[in-house]
Amino acid sequence: MDILKLISEEMTLKFHQVQNTVTMLEEGDTVPFISRYRKERTGNLNEEEIRKIEELFKYYTNLESYKQTVINSISEQGKLTEELRKEIENALKLSIVEDIYLPYKKRKKTKADMAIQAGLEPLAIMILQGMEVSKSTFDSYLSDDYSTLEKAEEGIMYIIGQKFSHDQSIRDSLRNFYAKNGFILSQKKKEFREQKTKYDMYDDFKQEISKIQDYRILALDRGEKEEVLSISLSLEDVFIEQLFSKYMTKKMPNDTYIKNGLEYGFKNMLDPSISREIRQSMSEKAGDGAIELFAKNLRELLMTPPLKNKRVLAIDPGFRTGCKVVALDESGKFLEYNTIFPVPPQNDFEGAEKTVLKMIKSYKLNLIVIGNGTASRETQAFVVNTIKSNSLSLKYIFANEAGASVYSASEIAKEEFPDLDVTVRGAVSIGRRVQDPLAELVKIDPKSIGVGQYQHDVNQKKLKEKLENTVESVVNTVGVNLNTSSYAILSFISGINSSTAKKIVEYRNKNGKFLEREALMNVKGFGQKAFEQSAGFLRIFDGSQPLEVTGIHPESYGATQLLLKELGYSASDILDPVKSILLKKALSDCISSDKKLSEYEKKLGVGKFTLSDIIRELQKPGIDPRDELTQPILYDDILSFNDLKEGMKLQGKITNITDFGAFVDLGIKESGLIHKSNMGKKFVRHPSEVLSINDIVNIEIITMDKELKRINLRLI
Repeated sequence: MDILKLISEEMTLKFHQVQNTVTMLEEGDTVPFISRYRKERTGNLNEEEIRKIEELFKYYTNLESYKQTVINSISEQGKLTEELRKEIENALKLSIVEDIYLPYKKRKKTKADMAIQAGLEPLAIMILQGMEVSKSTFDSYLSDDYSTLEKAEEGIMYIIGQKFSHDQSIRDSLRNFYAKNGFILSQKKKEFREQKTKYDMYDDFKQEISKIQDYRILALDRGEKEEVLSISLSLEDVFIEQLFSKYMTKKMPNDTYIKNGLEYGFKNMLDPSISREIRQSMSEKAGDGAIELFAKNLRELLMTPPLKNKRVLAIDPGFRTGCKVVALDESGKFLEYNTIFPVPPQNDFEGAEKTVLKMIKSYKLNLIVIGNGTASRETQAFVVNTIKSNSLSLKYIFANEAGASVYSASEIAKEEFPDLDVTVRGAVSIGRRVQDPLAELVKIDPKSIGVGQYQHDVNQKKLKEKLENTVESVVNTVGVNLNTSSYAILSFISGINSSTAKKIVEYRNKNGKFLEREALMNVKGFGQKAFEQSAGFLRIFDGSQPLEVTGIHPESYGATQLLLKELGYSASDILDPVKSILLKKALSDCISSDKKLSEYEKKLGVGKFTLSDIIRELQKPGIDPRDELTQPILYDDILSFNDLKEGMKLQGKITNITDFGAFVDLGIKESGLIHKSNMGKKFVRHPSEVLSINDIVNIEIITMDKELKRINLRLI
């Protein structure tokens, strides 16, 4: 099997695209590097396509290895024919190889195996072939283990049942019948019949396998795991009879034996095996969908625009232990912390206000950030009252606390703030995740950030890998400041691991800031390969090379400087307030036609994708791609659940997306839900088709449940 050709056909790509991509991956190039700086070799493949090639190459390589294992095993048994070998070698799916191998697979001896060992197989084959088999024929096959007609008939039933259940075409047919016509059923177990559970909607539940939504599969799986639900698959008898008809194509002389064997094989071997396989496949598909959605939500969260030049008063609310309050400068540097008690049980408004006002004045703070956990709304009331009663020109914003406690107790938090209490570290994290969400959130296990669904029920290895790839992708898309970034975010840069990132920070602390990317080669253990993979994603501001505020790779500096010279400019002009405007116009003219682009490609000796990227970077030097996204909402007043009314129209921010809808932060304690059926006049298959995390949306309140504090919304 030509794996590269197979992948190119499956992904409808040219062979050289796949071949070059696999070669670079095997040479140790990272996905972000290949995607960004090797577009000519890949034909401009994106990260998702490159990862898909990587995944398929691994799958088919493992499949080839398994095929050889199967061939060797069958050969050792003396049962390998040339036809069987070709069938195995031509198989393109693991499930097909498994089906072929099933009759030969070493396993615990079955009742059918024992009957075969006793010599009953020839008799079973005669019956299956439609030959007349009399009592005297049976008598000639009796043995010590099968000494009576009844026992021999039973042995025949086992053999026929096993042959039927191991038949590859039968197994394929049953899979297809279930996929197109099968149902999944569930009901509460007896001991929960009279109890109210969160799985009540899945009691006496029945739905077509072909139509069931992924989130329902995950909910059913969880209910089964918690031993509340019993799950099964069902198929109408007409389809089972179709399976039997392949072994009973006409009136057979001994059809009773065959029918008994088929029924035994279906009930005890075939159906349980295929049902398990289908359940596993359904769960895997649903889990993969949940992982993809989690990764999409995570990407959008990590791409939240930073609120720059904000000197922050960050508050981690709490009742009994009080609210931890910290002051941070615009770079996130810790300045001071205090504990205030403006909420029950102490209600020390006066003392809390005095402390907060002093911190705001002392450090010229211009934004208040409130954690959205326990006591957050009571703290919000205190903040709004303080702003209004003192006529402060301040606004506030809520920050999601998810993962703050995880960060607080982590090694990186201890290294950053060895002398601070864990609760104070949490307040610092809350403030920083508004100032620069990406830089702060990369310090936390992505699973703790809280933008997934059923995350504990999916394949944890796949989830971890997908989320880590997502973080890596975002970090390299945005780029990082080499002179200010923590080792936590540096470790996600292409070609840099955690150990190397720590060495970079140590070198920076000892020798001062980096003036050029090339100085990285002075860091112990930082080799040429690491430099090649990482350099383009690292930014240096106020350095000796103006191009290093951009994502232009050092290998393209020569071509870039030649381009600038052709246009009548130099590298330093990209940062000049006046010249940069004129340069942008010249660059726009440069790419105004394919003919001009082609001419510059020849002059510079670069490919069209590289040239386009160079021009794009020169047009926006030092610009953070997150700045172009929707900015967060800042508040200066307060709303409560009781202020809301059905029919009211207002704005909110999307905070999470699930398979069934999107949750909206309305600036109150409770989030609202836009069900996917309320996202427009047209049918919405999935909420992510319409909305993304951080979107600022206009909504209308449809219904409110005051008892459960639920708010149903419509997108307008």
